[in-house]
Amino acid sequence: MPSFRRTFFALTYLAALPLTCATVNGPVISANFPDPAILVTSGGTYAFATNSGNINIQVATSPDRGVTWELQSGVDALPNVGPWATINSTWAPDVTDRGDGTFVMYYAAWSTSQKTHCVAAATSISAVGPYTPESQPIACQTAGGGAIDPAGFQDTNGTRYIVYKVDGSSLGGGGPCGNANGEYSTPIMLQEMEADGVTPTGEPVQILDRGQYDGPLIEAPALILHNGTYVLFFSSNCYNTDLYDISYATAPSISGPYTKASSPLLITGDDGLTAPGGATPRLDGGFMVFHATVNTDPLTRYMYTATATWNGTIVSV
Repeated sequence: MPSFRRTFFALTYLAALPLTCATVNGPVISANFPDPAILVTSGGTYAFATNSGNINIQVATSPDRGVTWELQSGVDALPNVGPWATINSTWAPDVTDRGDGTFVMYYAAWSTSQKTHCVAAATSISAVGPYTPESQPIACQTAGGGAIDPAGFQDTNGTRYIVYKVDGSSLGGGGPCGNANGEYSTPIMLQEMEADGVTPTGEPVQILDRGQYDGPLIEAPALILHNGTYVLFFSSNCYNTDLYDISYATAPSISGPYTKASSPLLITGDDGLTAPGGATPRLDGGFMVFHATVNTDPLTRYMYTATATWNGTIVSV
């Protein structure tokens, strides 16, 4: 990532971009726990991650609202995937509290019929599961390469949405994670959902795609509303290279237009991290979980946390 981007970002007044200044802690889970998501409820604080071994969705808990964490070894939050999917192909979960005693998990899994990943939902009356999958996926985007990295969001008017990535980088194009030739689009999509959080309504809307500094892809979206501004966190470049990062974009309305920050929030070298990515913020934006690479063979990514401070429109890194 060119160093001038970070310098430019620190010196420029960006009228539409809230300040984020992150304090990093960790690793807080010293085990392979990629693409983590955080859920904070009145009953506890939880993290969920991509499959590992024969566990479809990993679970960790925190007794102190995210300071210390314990991996729940052997616990699978999603012991069964939807009948359209194969096991041990479940990526990047996210969990939301529906507010009626039900928790909704979003996940991506490989579809045996579509030959791509699709995004789907599952429900549970317990935050840690077990979650019962819906019988059909929410979206597959087969022609575009599949759908991955779903994350839920509820707007102030109660309307529910998910965001996800169209996985164009899976279609080829060379390079360490596909699409090195830039042939395929990897947009972030916004899909409105019914009140149940599991049923899509209407057509998805594209809200972001990669730019000149994003390499072959953007992915891992997570959406929050902070002081009236919609903030979309995402990662860019290849997850298996040192260029992977955590970035964000902001918008005055949920459907955009989204303006990318001129510099990522976290890159390799910050706080001794390598390839930070897959961030999920707490709903208030003051805290997030993410992964960073600690070993490349086999690829191993530990979970870290960061405390974020927002100070208007002036950005200091």
